Amino acid sequence: MSAKLLEVNALKKHFPLKGGLFGTSRGVVHAVDGVTFSLDRGETLSIVGESGCGKSTVGKAVLRLFRPTDGEVLLDGERIDNIPASKLRPLRRRMQVVFQDPFSSLNPRQRVRDVIAEPMVNFGIARGAELEDRVAVLMDKVHLPRDAMHRFPHEFSGGQRQRIGIARALAPGADLIICDEAVSALDVSVKAQIVNLLSDLQDELGLALLFISHDLAIVEHLTHRVAVMYLGKIVELADRRTLFATPHHPYTRALLSAVPVPDPTAQRQRIILRGDVPSPINPPSGCRFHTRCPFAFDRCTAEEPALRQVPGGQVAACHLDEVPAAANIASAA
Repeated sequence: MSAKLLEVNALKKHFPLKGGLFGTSRGVVHAVDGVTFSLDRGETLSIVGESGCGKSTVGKAVLRLFRPTDGEVLLDGERIDNIPASKLRPLRRRMQVVFQDPFSSLNPRQRVRDVIAEPMVNFGIARGAELEDRVAVLMDKVHLPRDAMHRFPHEFSGGQRQRIGIARALAPGADLIICDEAVSALDVSVKAQIVNLLSDLQDELGLALLFISHDLAIVEHLTHRVAVMYLGKIVELADRRTLFATPHHPYTRALLSAVPVPDPTAQRQRIILRGDVPSPINPPSGCRFHTRCPFAFDRCTAEEPALRQVPGGQVAACHLDEVPAAANIASAA
């Protein structure tokens, strides 16, 4: 059995823009435009970037909530991007999601017991006394009291509701869980509790986590590897230690410079990116970051850089690697 649970190759998702009386085409939104990565069993890969960069769209494409425009998605070596929706049901058990908003992601008319039991009933995993036992065990795993299973979601705090959402994702026996901004709606102290819970569950159950977030402080605590996205593309991919210690791409360095430091005496040079993020309807030619990059030169506007190995050990998409003064530029940043 391969160690790679998930493989994504040159994934694209474009959304047509239509308008007017007859629904004529007005353009295309390049939400995801050629993303490649893999995820091993028991590993956490975080996808980070500004709002609108396409990271949530990647997660939805992996889940097959819509068909990708192009590219491949493989689960355990089996392509799932092109199979009919009628044949996806057996794979749904293995891919689950924890949503961003713990308040709207739970049915307010269902008791917690029914919320957690529903996936097991749908997939025919358990019924009767066995079902009750499985729900109780899942309540234990997410550190909620068993007597709470008869309450309704509105009787819980935000962090407790997210624990219920995690238990629901675990219920069908998933080995891939996509966390789409799963802690962004929670208080700081509760975020830490949920992140620690996910980490413990991963160690216990061997889960693979695709963690989509813009909170780099949380990502640094949880993840094994990090993929940095900008305007539909991955611009840098590295293990956690390498990326946070020696970020390579100018966009990655700008993101990390904005992370608050808990030490008031610490000195950090903030990198301010000028201008707005370009529209995904009409992305810039060449490197998509060149309109905001302080180090852009002529080649950046004409030729799109490919992801390739760089001296630090990570892969990055930047033409600065081929400039003689690149090392000086990187150190200056």
